[in-house]
Amino acid sequence: MSFIRNSEEARGNLIHQVREVIDIAEARGDGLSTEELRKIENIEADIARHDEAIGVAKRNEERAAEAAEAARGFVPVEEARGDAEIFRALAEGQMRSHKFEKRAALVPSANTVAVDFLDRVMMKARLMGPYLSVSEVFERSSGQDLRIPVMTGFSTAAEYAAGSAIADSNPTFSSILLQPAKQGFLVPVANELLTDASFPLESTIADQAGNEIGRRADAIIHAAVTAVAGSGVTAGTTNAITADELVDLVYSTDGAVRTLPETGFVVNTSTLAAIRKLKDDNGYILNYVAGGPSTIQGFPVYESPSVASIATGTKPVFFGHLGSIKVATTGLDVAVSPDYAFNQDVTTYRFTYRIAAGVANGVDHVKYLEMA
Repeated sequence: MSFIRNSEEARGNLIHQVREVIDIAEARGDGLSTEELRKIENIEADIARHDEAIGVAKRNEERAAEAAEAARGFVPVEEARGDAEIFRALAEGQMRSHKFEKRAALVPSANTVAVDFLDRVMMKARLMGPYLSVSEVFERSSGQDLRIPVMTGFSTAAEYAAGSAIADSNPTFSSILLQPAKQGFLVPVANELLTDASFPLESTIADQAGNEIGRRADAIIHAAVTAVAGSGVTAGTTNAITADELVDLVYSTDGAVRTLPETGFVVNTSTLAAIRKLKDDNGYILNYVAGGPSTIQGFPVYESPSVASIATGTKPVFFGHLGSIKVATTGLDVAVSPDYAFNQDVTTYRFTYRIAAGVANGVDHVKYLEMA
């Protein structure tokens, strides 16, 4: 705009000069001299150049305005970095931290399934901590408290005579409050590995992180389950479980629980091995499924490292509607420091996330078998 304004001012000044030459000639009354004509021609040439420059500038501004209008609403696209590039950038100091968010899954090819870093971490975590697979997980962008309403009582119907007033019978509600707490751990990586392009840095760290996240999350969730689960069966024999006791445990829950798809058993590996040896009149009660989950009485069995083993006074078997378990968690934050363990020549990755768990209608929906 300043270029056009300056050019228009210069053009106006040149026009004024032409006017002055003509006025002088009129005052003399003898017309324009040869010198005056030459001067006017030179001035008009300058005016023409300014006209052309002004026209070019105005056309360019019109094009810029049209381009801005066409681009309205569009956001510049930044080049996406893959997980491997992100980890190298963290190690090289180009980035100080990065929050891995859940991204849309890619369509699998015939031989492989492409997953992002967070997917890979959580796949490993679910292998280590099955509660993450069977509970209802709320993935949140922040660690703020989450309150979940729970129905504790239903309306009650009654018989009424014709014309009589029908009484109110409202359902009753309570709630569970999930307050995610920060969990974290450090992963030191030798700097020689960071500079080795052939070393699968992101996959190795993903497996390590998933292993620990799964273990820790499973322990937190199981503690929440244990705190509210109801007592279903007390084993009659110390350090032993019978097939009939497992039947009693199943039928100690609310009748609706056994009809829900997320209902099943949770035990640890040693307890599952003991159950694998139990028989009834039809043979072994455990229907073993390679890759799992195996089933007992038609209900799936999940292995959790957080459940206690069979011993005096422990609770080694849980049964119920595992979908009643509610988990709130945030995204995974990864930060890096090349200075934390400088004397060891390693770069340290810090992983943090927040998680909380609770059980809706726990005393009715989840029961445990307790050893005598």
